[in-house]
Amino acid sequence: MIEVTIDIDEILGMQIRTTADWHSSEVANVCDDGSETQSLISIACQQHIYNYLLWHEEDIARSKNVSDAEIAQVKRNIDVFNQNRNDWIERIDDWIADDLLAANVTVRPDARLNTETPGSVFDRLSILSLRMYHLREQLEREDVDDSHIDMVQKKLAICRLQHDELSQSLRELLEDIYAGAKRHRTYRQFKMYNDPTLNPYLYDPNKAIE
Repeated sequence: MIEVTIDIDEILGMQIRTTADWHSSEVANVCDDGSETQSLISIACQQHIYNYLLWHEEDIARSKNVSDAEIAQVKRNIDVFNQNRNDWIERIDDWIADDLLAANVTVRPDARLNTETPGSVFDRLSILSLRMYHLREQLEREDVDDSHIDMVQKKLAICRLQHDELSQSLRELLEDIYAGAKRHRTYRQFKMYNDPTLNPYLYDPNKAIE
């Protein structure tokens, strides 16, 4: 059995730490580790940046105090960040695929595919780290009553449980993949809405006026 060398705790710690850091300062590119070949934590960090940016654009999009022009720009930002978020999920899975090849992992004939890839799980954990941070922020508000605090505490407890369970499920999935008991594949998103050759509203100048 080939040992899994991916440090999941390091990546999860990075997600939680950078979420707090970026809320107290500008979003800094702390993801570049300076190596010629990007490490997995570097790739996961970049993917987490796009979730962070996407989260806050989504908040702005629901504000009633911004103009229609600002909302339009925010929606375009959301499209870009979501595209990048998905692109970097694929890069996580590509890194794992390359690592499996380098480690000469032999996939068993009866190995099955999981319903989601490790990259997708890292993405879900990234979003959970953001959700837990913002729930903890709610506990610090002074303009809410006890019922609000109680509701937030219950949601936060559920999120922590989900984070723990999903982290364990990811460990087990990677163990199975590196043991050859499960197959690994990068699933391509092929987002069509940002592609000028596939979105009819981008390649057909008459489409917008129909």
